[in-house]
Amino acid sequence: MVFGQIVIGPPGSGKTTYCNGMSQFLSLIGRKVAVVNLDPANDALPYECAVNIEELIKLEVVMSECSLGPNGGLLHCMEYLEKNIDWLEDKLKPLSKDHYFLFDFPGQVELFFNHDSTKKVLMKLTKSLNLRLTAVQLIDSILCSDPGNYVSALLLSLSTMLHMELPHINVLSKIDLIGNYGKLAFGLDFYTDVQDLSYLQQYLNQDPRSVKYRKLTNELCSVVEDYGLVKSVGNLVKLIDKSNGYIFAGIDASVVEYSKISVLFTVAAVQEKYMKDEEIED
Repeated sequence: MVFGQIVIGPPGSGKTTYCNGMSQFLSLIGRKVAVVNLDPANDALPYECAVNIEELIKLEVVMSECSLGPNGGLLHCMEYLEKNIDWLEDKLKPLSKDHYFLFDFPGQVELFFNHDSTKKVLMKLTKSLNLRLTAVQLIDSILCSDPGNYVSALLLSLSTMLHMELPHINVLSKIDLIGNYGKLAFGLDFYTDVQDLSYLQQYLNQDPRSVKYRKLTNELCSVVEDYGLVKSVGNLVKLIDKSNGYIFAGIDASVVEYSKISVLFTVAAVQEKYMKDEEIED
């Protein structure tokens, strides 16, 4: 049984930085980690790459030969990967004996909520390699500073979760910069726990662009709340291990690993470290 994470999120949300940091952290607590770059546009990798899709296909070549733009080129690359899944399976099989996988995906959101190639690639890998994966979706914390953008991010997360059909964890990224984005309407725990979204309505109504779509926004908030699936978390490694089953596969080894995780930030601790009191509205 093999375990890992697929790291997704919009462009600029910090996926590659996350993979770099997470691979270093997991290595420090004793896991063998293989980072798999499946973003054909990512040619500046800060981590040591075990498998790189650019050995199979490059976005710039696709755009040139097929007369496609960046978005169409990425869709083509994923479709090409699906047709050549044997190439990826052959690369991963030698590593699957003792490695934990981190898959670094492109940032194009269409790949994860209305396009099937990425989903089919993961389904095939899951069956052929007996993979147990968790989707980690990064959400730029700047979106918390604008209620409309925050609701949009929640809806995108929910759509992705339902389409991908994998254990799914949302992570607020770039939290160290949240103090630069302006005041938040509520404390950080409101956004990480996705609490009663009706409280956002008064702030949405202050934006003249949102008044016209007030009823639609109310219904979208209701959809997110009715599913009750969207949350963003801080105590990450243990939650991911629980969601994909790693924590249950080798309980003794897991206990040793977790004993090495000495610093765990609660939401309150993160808020105290990175946010000043005046950055939260009364």
